Amino acid sequence: MLSFIRKRAVASLISLVGLIVMVFFLSRLTGDPAALFLPVEASAEMKEQFREIHGLNDPLLVQFTRYVGDVATGDFGESLRKARPALDVVIEAFMWTLWLAVITMTLVTAAAIVVGSLAAFRAGGFFDRLSSVISLIGASVPDFWLAIVAIVVFAVNLAWLPTSGTGSLLHWILPICVLFVRPFGIIVQVVRGSMIGALSSAYVKTARAKGVRSGPIIFVHALRNAMLPVITVIGDQAASLLNGAVIVETIFGFPGVGKLMIDSILQRDFNVVLAAILVTALAIFLMNLLIDLAYALLDPRIRH
Repeated sequence: MLSFIRKRAVASLISLVGLIVMVFFLSRLTGDPAALFLPVEASAEMKEQFREIHGLNDPLLVQFTRYVGDVATGDFGESLRKARPALDVVIEAFMWTLWLAVITMTLVTAAAIVVGSLAAFRAGGFFDRLSSVISLIGASVPDFWLAIVAIVVFAVNLAWLPTSGTGSLLHWILPICVLFVRPFGIIVQVVRGSMIGALSSAYVKTARAKGVRSGPIIFVHALRNAMLPVITVIGDQAASLLNGAVIVETIFGFPGVGKLMIDSILQRDFNVVLAAILVTALAIFLMNLLIDLAYALLDPRIRH
């Protein structure tokens, strides 16, 4: 098991190093950072002073070496907009996104496994057809459109829920519900397909012949063997929430890392943008490592 974890950690570390290289050089391809950070009316002397202060006159290789060294020590520079360490700003926002993703994926996983398993148990029945229609619609609806409709209906017309912020539990309902729909629809379909195969296997037929009740057959015997593809999709959807909640957070004014990235791009605070990209990537790599460990626990053959 330790060898398995070590191999996966090394693979993730290599990917993270590759991302650091890519982020650095892509940021340099955007043009002169002085022209991006400083106002349009800044003089040539101000731009030259900015380059000198931030070491932009040094050779590109020297800048990259210094950048990697700073990142290795957790120094991502200072936010020009907030005059605070960029990493502190990103972590503060990332915790909001993390809580939003954890709550949403917990609800999605529990609901999708129950609905998908019951649909597979009565494949072709009314509940199966109904859940398939609902899940397909949910997987197809764009998040931004659903967010706008939710605001118009529940915040503007009915005045039941607030449109933005995080002041109370009511502020969390709309973002969670909007982010819930797409992964729920996708995971239900995967659970259903995987469970249909598991429920038709020989060991399930044997359990039924022995008189085992439907509940243990579905959620004990079949579900464990059907979980490998489900875990893959759950991991993908969780990564999408961490990496793709930008639009939803912006629409609802939710102070997560997605909204922070949009604001920082518009305000040319690229130290924060780079820190946000790397922190989000590190979180996704760690999550992928946990998924690999879950594979190994469910199917010991994967360890070898």
